[in-house]
Amino acid sequence: MKENRFQRVLIVGASGGIGRAMVNQYRASGAEVSSLSRREDGFDLTAPATVEAHLAAQTGPFDLVVVATGALEIDGKGPEKSLSHVNADALARQFAINAIGPALILRHVPRLMDRQGAGVCAVLSARVGSIGDNRAGGWYGYRAAKAAVNQIVRTGAIELARSHKGAALIALHPGTVRTKFTENYLGRHPAVAPEEAAANIARVLAGIGPAQTGQFFDWKGEPVPW
Repeated sequence: MKENRFQRVLIVGASGGIGRAMVNQYRASGAEVSSLSRREDGFDLTAPATVEAHLAAQTGPFDLVVVATGALEIDGKGPEKSLSHVNADALARQFAINAIGPALILRHVPRLMDRQGAGVCAVLSARVGSIGDNRAGGWYGYRAAKAAVNQIVRTGAIELARSHKGAALIALHPGTVRTKFTENYLGRHPAVAPEEAAANIARVLAGIGPAQTGQFFDWKGEPVPW
């Protein structure tokens, strides 16, 4: 990793494979890293009061905020293969964790970033949330929730640009990473270790500025269609 431009970093979702690797990555680069996770802090995306309390206790400004939360299988239910498998409760859980939770976190980003600085906020999304790139079908709840969080990021970026001229808010696809999150789906796509994924993400984030705000990128820094 080339010299790190971020000196104060907040990683939300730090107990997941990617989140933990990113905490280690930025600490090794010399950054001051704050982290939040369900396992270590009791940070629960599905409990708005908990999200509010934990984020309100954070003191900025941060140069970088990464929302590394998310779930594919929830309550033992995997992605739907057909419309006949769509279930109301499973859909609601997907939206609660993969769209509503990140939105509640983003509520705090304007306060946590320097209005005069060149800060970056990245929300980990997924290529399967792309409507334009959807050629395989299936995975209704996860796709829809990730498409929703992409819209939240896009809309939030427009608002953030009004008050934080030098900042950027983006959605980011980390690629397929060998974690508990993906263990039942490996083999379908090339996968990398969390440490490699964190390094890839850090390289992309190092090049993000206000010109890229509101966009969706993959782990190589290439745009992903909405």
